[in-house]
Amino acid sequence: MAIIVNSVKTSLSEESSAAIEKAVRQAGLTMGQVTDSCIVKTSLDARKRTDIHFVHSVALMVAGEEEAVVRAAKDKNVVVRREEPLRVTPGSRPLEKRPVIVGFGPGGMFAGLLLARYGYRPIILERGGEVEERIQAVQRFWDTGRLDETTNVQFGEGGAGTFSDGKLTTRIGDPKCSWVLRELVNFGAPKEILQKAKPHIGTDKLRGIVKKIRQEIIRLGGEVFFHTPLMDISVHHGKIDSLLTPMGNLPAQVVILATGHSARDTFGMFHTRGLEMQAKPFSVGVRIEHLQKDIDRGLYGEFAGHKALPVGEYQLSHRINDRGVYTFCMCPGGVVVPAASQTGMTVTNGMSYFSREGENANSALVVGVTPEDFGTDPLDGIRFQQDLERAAFQAGGTGYQAPAQDAGSFLRGKGGFSLGTVKPTYALGVQGCDFTEIFPDYVTEMLKIGLTVFERKLPGFAAADAVLTGVETRTSSPVRIVRGENFQSSAVQGIYPCAEGAGYAGGIMSAAVDGLRVALSIIEEYGPME
Repeated sequence: MAIIVNSVKTSLSEESSAAIEKAVRQAGLTMGQVTDSCIVKTSLDARKRTDIHFVHSVALMVAGEEEAVVRAAKDKNVVVRREEPLRVTPGSRPLEKRPVIVGFGPGGMFAGLLLARYGYRPIILERGGEVEERIQAVQRFWDTGRLDETTNVQFGEGGAGTFSDGKLTTRIGDPKCSWVLRELVNFGAPKEILQKAKPHIGTDKLRGIVKKIRQEIIRLGGEVFFHTPLMDISVHHGKIDSLLTPMGNLPAQVVILATGHSARDTFGMFHTRGLEMQAKPFSVGVRIEHLQKDIDRGLYGEFAGHKALPVGEYQLSHRINDRGVYTFCMCPGGVVVPAASQTGMTVTNGMSYFSREGENANSALVVGVTPEDFGTDPLDGIRFQQDLERAAFQAGGTGYQAPAQDAGSFLRGKGGFSLGTVKPTYALGVQGCDFTEIFPDYVTEMLKIGLTVFERKLPGFAAADAVLTGVETRTSSPVRIVRGENFQSSAVQGIYPCAEGAGYAGGIMSAAVDGLRVALSIIEEYGPME
């Protein structure tokens, strides 16, 4: 246990030690009574540009009774924290066949790690290549436009998050988040992710971490097969019986489906085989790029450039009736990347390295869409995405160049692209376009409203030379594979839909946590493999 002192403020000029000293006083203690201390969380409060400061949560360890200290402090920001360990209680039901995990993104990876730790020897199938091969395939696409449909930004070891900012922010309050963060540090992530309110790893560091997790799973008796997509499933009497893969038929009793949000052919096969699926809302739009220094100025005002301040990042949203426009996956000092996974379709994403030292900032600027817009058949959302991606491919010149507009032209309703101070970072180049010819009217109108509203919140956001690059369509899965409270498919016993692709997560952290939940459900029912 530890005493946690929340809402401890320090100025930009104060050292981190000042936060600990203030926390000790706030708890009614002296430094001599504290046996150990550390900052457990730090965030930046830049809501008022004239009063930018840090806000910390500080852990204090004392020799006496923590509850007595908290009672004496009489301060709602002084509390006792009890660490909640990950409770794992294996069941007794025999597991006759090794559990199979389909997909090696965050959900499949952390499910596999937990199962391997407790003796379940999982078999993991990944349609893409291992991370070293994947880096080469992605770079080749970015350099030449030659797309590998099996190993790319969407498919391969680590999932789509491997080529991103490695953001670990999440709005879920599950204690398992702490377990995931500690494991990431154990495998090589910077320790600072345990303290930052908005932790990130960076795609450069994340690549090495996913490889180490794979190696640990194998060391513990698991197996990982790359270039091994799930081709079909066999169901007998409502239960999963076997899986068809390029290696042949694989007997199966327990299958975790952690396919990611872009496994469109796999979703089609599931639909054909009778898994209950639903079309779900997601978002579409563009990537918007600014100079990072302009974002810093808009966020920090006269404090921009202060050595104590992190690279500026933002999160903006606005809603009119049932339609929302918002920024998503903001990449400070990052680049816009080609992220296609199907031939003849253009997709964008954003990526930062750990240092975040690039000249530009970018984020997705997207509009929510629902089955009312694109259709209620479970696969209609996929078709809607594909239509937009094909239109972007044509608008970009059919060579995976991306369609682009400067924000000034877009707001004036004028097609084309005028280059200003913001240089596009999309590796394969851009072609001027008119996004009103790619998106439905309700999307372009909300994008324009978003630019106007967000300019008032963040000066410079709607700068005339901000670059809009499209299309951003892979914000989340367009389908949900329905599961019950036992985490199993409502239609097929033994199938466990999991993480982002199945519609139960949105990002690295929430996907990893959902992988843990599903793995725990299996562990609690079945005993380890003999």
